[in-house]
Amino acid sequence: MESMELRLKRAYEEPAADDGRRILVDRLWPRGVKKADARIDFWAREVSPSTDLRKRFRHDSALWDEFRRLYFRELDANPEGLAKLRDALADASRATLVYAARDEHHNNAAALAEYLNACR
Repeated sequence: MESMELRLKRAYEEPAADDGRRILVDRLWPRGVKKADARIDFWAREVSPSTDLRKRFRHDSALWDEFRRLYFRELDANPEGLAKLRDALADASRATLVYAARDEHHNNAAALAEYLNACR
């Protein structure tokens, strides 16, 4: 995973050939997206933010630092979920973390990518 390139992409954007392995990182399937059209290789719902954290954050960018802190704590406490994600990424040179949020900078995929990059 050290040499893998991580990208982020909204679930509502068309999959592309250069996305590499497509990993959905939301707890809920994105509304209006057909599973066949999404071309998801692995659904990492086990490492998505808890329902309580998701509801608390409400995609409010003012709460971003708190969200990241609490989400990283959840990830630290979830070695099994992270192991499954790492297994799904094991032989990929590129992966795209797919998410549904409108905010392209303040979302769980961005936080997860930051966490994964810090763990390399």
